[in-house]
Amino acid sequence: MNSTARQTLPDIDSGLQLTAPPVPGQEDLLSPEALRFLAELHRRFEPLRQQRLAARRERQARFDAGELPDFRTDTRAIREGDWRVADLPAALLDRRVEITGPVEPKMVINALNSGANCYMADFEDSTAPTWLNLLTGQRALRKAVAGSLDWMAPDGSKHYVLNADGLAVLMVRPRGWHLDEKHVLVDGERLSGSLFDLGLFAFHNATSLAARDLGPYFYLPKLQCMEEAALWDEVLAFIEVRLGLPIGQMKTTVLIETLPAVFEMDEILHALRGRIAGLNCGRWDYVFSYLKTFRRHRDRVLPERGQVTMTQPFLKAYSELLIRTCHRRGAHAMGGMAAQIPISGDADANERALERVRADKLREVTAGHDGTWVAHPALIPLAKDIFDAHMPGPNQRDVLREDAVADRAALIRPSVGTITRAGFDGNVEVCVRYLAAWLDGQGCVPIHWLMEDAATAEICRAQLWQWMHYSDDGREPLHLDDGTPVDFSLFDRALLSLPSKLADRMRLPGGARINDAIALLDRLTHADELAEFLTEAAYELLP
Repeated sequence: MNSTARQTLPDIDSGLQLTAPPVPGQEDLLSPEALRFLAELHRRFEPLRQQRLAARRERQARFDAGELPDFRTDTRAIREGDWRVADLPAALLDRRVEITGPVEPKMVINALNSGANCYMADFEDSTAPTWLNLLTGQRALRKAVAGSLDWMAPDGSKHYVLNADGLAVLMVRPRGWHLDEKHVLVDGERLSGSLFDLGLFAFHNATSLAARDLGPYFYLPKLQCMEEAALWDEVLAFIEVRLGLPIGQMKTTVLIETLPAVFEMDEILHALRGRIAGLNCGRWDYVFSYLKTFRRHRDRVLPERGQVTMTQPFLKAYSELLIRTCHRRGAHAMGGMAAQIPISGDADANERALERVRADKLREVTAGHDGTWVAHPALIPLAKDIFDAHMPGPNQRDVLREDAVADRAALIRPSVGTITRAGFDGNVEVCVRYLAAWLDGQGCVPIHWLMEDAATAEICRAQLWQWMHYSDDGREPLHLDDGTPVDFSLFDRALLSLPSKLADRMRLPGGARINDAIALLDRLTHADELAEFLTEAAYELLP
């Protein structure tokens, strides 16, 4: 943002600056009291956040040097101890179907009205964090909590309102610890995106939700270790004291979506034991984390994305160990996302897609999961029917899964599979189309009847980088299943041919940013080091 757009706010806090032009309604959300609250969070917790991010970088450097993830020896007593998390609130006892999506007003209304048990309003992987999107989302959630949210279609054809009753329980996912909020500076430093999203929502809504025994409830993303969970616990306790709420009023669910975190699930539950409701199999980010953790390990290169399903041994072990760990401690073990969306105009293809969803949800409920995620309201009845048939109670925390293997070798086992030309080209296309839409302000994009978000784009992007750099040491490159070498020539040809394949790109989400997306993917894939997160690089290109 151009420095001329910076607004110093000496009457509120001499160290506080906003670096974006105001948007309508900003003054109500970013009141002097709210801004001082955010500045207070930054000054108290930013040094600790930076310590945790530095620890991540140091750990990854050890993985790059050949170290393998493992269970910690210094926390053995926690894993072997006899303890349980705090009792769950009534609103979170039955979570059999949760819907997730971005925080734009129409989506918020449709999700809360959808018939799902819970709605995870997502400021992270499915929201492009433009200043307008963030404040529009915060305003929409504030009105939803108050029961006053409505939305009119631009052409006036339809008016969306909240149902009078039967709304899904609201849960909010802030951005992860690694992401900044560049539009708010405190003492010259960017505010944490996590603290901005969660802090601003809590400031405006926590008291109202607590009065109705509805939380507030949060999903916490991208954690890698118990210390990061402990930092969240400290943040939430501070907010509770600051807002006059009982300690433990705010409840959390943690997404186990990084490979290091699967080795610290007991420890993460323990760090948040007074407020945690469960763990979630964030499968797509977990696959991305596997790729990133083992980016320098030639023996653990994954096959194309479509072959990396939950039946792969390392993913099956992860899911079953999460169930065992959660149920032993009295927490929910939530299943993963069904990314399919209805296929219009092709009944046979639509039925095949739905059958894959049925099989996935049946696998989850029979394995012992207490609930699952869907990306589209049309999948809610399907998922609910399967869970109703196999889980008659509100949850199945009594399923202890003592047979689950808590074994490092199982959790990091290499996968068997291939790379097809369609799979390779599909990775390139998904990356470019998603990035273009994200740069245009859309964080959740339907591509080939799948709802793609940052997590699925990250898999495609990380695979391309790893496949390209597989032969950096001069050894034979990977090959497609037809024998074609997987090298930069193949990647460059796929990238160059994409614009002609997307000849109607101006009608696609983000069509005007296709060339920007191609340039960014080209730069990231050719770089000597795998960028930690696609969204960090792309964020600097957002207004």
